[in-house]
Amino acid sequence: MSEKCVVLLSGGLDSTTCLAVARDQGYECYTLSIDYGQRHVAELQASANIAGKLSHHPHQVVRVDLSAIGGSALTDDDIEVPEYSESNDAIPVTYVPARNTIFLSTALAYAEVVGADAIFIGVTAVDYSGYPDCRAEYIDAFAKMANLATRAGVEGQQMHIITPLIDLDKAEIIKLGHALGVDYGLTVSCYNANASGEACGHCDSCHYRQKGFSEAGLQDPTRYA
Repeated sequence: MSEKCVVLLSGGLDSTTCLAVARDQGYECYTLSIDYGQRHVAELQASANIAGKLSHHPHQVVRVDLSAIGGSALTDDDIEVPEYSESNDAIPVTYVPARNTIFLSTALAYAEVVGADAIFIGVTAVDYSGYPDCRAEYIDAFAKMANLATRAGVEGQQMHIITPLIDLDKAEIIKLGHALGVDYGLTVSCYNANASGEACGHCDSCHYRQKGFSEAGLQDPTRYA
């Protein structure tokens, strides 16, 4: 029997590559998306489509409405999504407070239910926007907490938080996914995509995606508004 894992699937480039890696490593994959009150639902639709093609289990979507507290351009309509700025070293307003902690905690609960001993998350510490919950130190700390806080951990079933992309830049991620047969035309990475899933072409996420395809020498299948 193959080992089970939960894959956090946002519908974007990184998480889709992460799912392809988990499948390639022989895991039985349970996909999970979080409807957190984000600015657009196109990524949730993309997640469902991707999961339908790459996972044999029903795709799970859990609602955690972070728009109720706001604090991010992705959850508060009064905060505009900024265009990419090369000179800005501050953590951008697209950072969603505690998002990966909430996502991983939800995935941890789902993993206990389905009997999975691994969670895959597509964080990267190279081409990203400087979010503090994408760092290896954070992932290590969460893994320690997960094994203290769960029945499975207390009973000796160690939970592993697997981050196969954390040391890769966007070009390397795209090359990896391409080698695994990922159809990036299904993915939506833009912070400000429209209802049809068309990307804005100007935000941080669009910048790194465009840069990645260019450096990988592959055609960008992104649909731009």
